[in-house]
Amino acid sequence: MHIKKVITLMLLLTLCPAAIYAQSKDEMRHYEQELNQLFDKTFNASTDNERYNANEQALLLLEEALLGEKSFAWKWNFGRNVSVLTADDGKFKIFSWAVIRDNGEYECFGMVQAYNPKTDEYDVHILNDKSEEMFNTEESVLMGNNWYGAIYQELITIKYDGKVSYTLIGWSGGNTIVQRKVIEPITFKSNSSQPIFGAQVFKHDRNIRRVLIQYSKKASVNVRYDEQYYEIQEKKKEKKNGKTVTVTVSREEKDKMIVFDDVSPVIEGMEGLYQYYVPSGMENALYFSNGKWILRENIRGRLHEDKKFLKEFAPIKKKPAAYTVKH
Repeated sequence: MHIKKVITLMLLLTLCPAAIYAQSKDEMRHYEQELNQLFDKTFNASTDNERYNANEQALLLLEEALLGEKSFAWKWNFGRNVSVLTADDGKFKIFSWAVIRDNGEYECFGMVQAYNPKTDEYDVHILNDKSEEMFNTEESVLMGNNWYGAIYQELITIKYDGKVSYTLIGWSGGNTIVQRKVIEPITFKSNSSQPIFGAQVFKHDRNIRRVLIQYSKKASVNVRYDEQYYEIQEKKKEKKNGKTVTVTVSREEKDKMIVFDDVSPVIEGMEGLYQYYVPSGMENALYFSNGKWILRENIRGRLHEDKKFLKEFAPIKKKPAAYTVKH
């Protein structure tokens, strides 16, 4: 009898972790189902009040779900309206989405679930969009409670010299006349899970901590990270008919970089009025070297034949207020 009890106990101890894991999966499925219902209301309800009420419930439930012990490993599926990006090294996940108001303005929402080396657990940080209240945005270092809201398209993880660099590429619908793309580093407070947005990692003539591209609501701007070919135009002195002349020569190179459309006002004299800014036909690029993003201006990038451009990451409003984010 004693032997039977020991065997039974051993079986229970063996099966217990599997049972707990199955229970965790069921719990996460339940959270995901409930959240998708709330997000559906957030994006599709007919009034601002209904959308924001559903969004508030979604924020509370998502925070609760992410505080679960096994939640970081869960592969969330919220469709195309909610972006979920995970760092390659498993340091953090970032969730982002937007609520569109009846007047056509956007407000972004987000959370960061990040590893805390002190507690050996993942903490949750809620992000509050304060973009419409900010000044000197490109030069500012921001925390989660003072976040330059965006729906993030890409999370770039680069290892160098024993360190890791994280850079986000995002989009914001902004107001009724201007939209934005942002290229933004994210770091973490020393020995902490606290996210910090913006860093002095851009080699630029100004001390910028993020790249901000503002342009007309009617335009479309590409920002993408890819290994691709690009054309560089350079000035070169040559001798022709016994004289030294300056000519423009082109050469093609390949590198992994962030390529983005250059923008300028479509009407002369409208500098600084971003509702008139559209792609100029030129492209700029940022390539990573020794911990810095270095600007290359006026390049002509071309993708590999098997690659596609990242389409505008922009919700499209449908009646009554439904929208879909295009990747």
